[in-house]
Amino acid sequence: MSLVVGVTGGIGSGKSAVTGRFEQRGIVVVDADLAARIIVEPGKPALKAIAEHFGDDVLRADGSLDRAALRSRVFSNESERRWLEQLTHPLIGQEILDQIEASRSPYTVLSSPLLLETSQKGLANCVVVVDVPEEVQLQRTMQRDDNDEAQVRRIMAAQMPRQDRLERADMVIDNTGSLDDLDSQVEELHKEFLLRAEQSR
Repeated sequence: MSLVVGVTGGIGSGKSAVTGRFEQRGIVVVDADLAARIIVEPGKPALKAIAEHFGDDVLRADGSLDRAALRSRVFSNESERRWLEQLTHPLIGQEILDQIEASRSPYTVLSSPLLLETSQKGLANCVVVVDVPEEVQLQRTMQRDDNDEAQVRRIMAAQMPRQDRLERADMVIDNTGSLDDLDSQVEELHKEFLLRAEQSR
């Protein structure tokens, strides 16, 4: 398996902007959020289990998962969130592993909001944290997802505290500046990872 670079950050920190720049450089990005969507597609056992547990009001009319309805149920109930995680985390982990093993780029980026909280961190050779102040997280997420402040704060509270994330980072991308600034930070890391991948062959 090639070098795996874990990329994480709190909600609204700009992980997608970072991973998109790695993709532009020809690097395969395995997205844990995408893996989480794949395992609950219609017809998959996980979706059936979720519907049986929470009821049909977490399903859309077409039979797909209503993620917003499910999110509001689990973020206000700790035991329900744990139940959902116990069901989905092993399945997500296997999907991620399959995608990493299929990657053929010089190194692979694993993008995951829960990288440091789950066994996914064991897949990464190094960890890059995308960081912005909490107020920036709040504003960006409210604008992007049309969520109210209380809902965003609940999601942030369920994630690892910012300081803990920073302490566990091997490298930090400061995403408070311009897109040009972000691009130059990614370019520096890209060169570093190409070098590491070459040395580890």
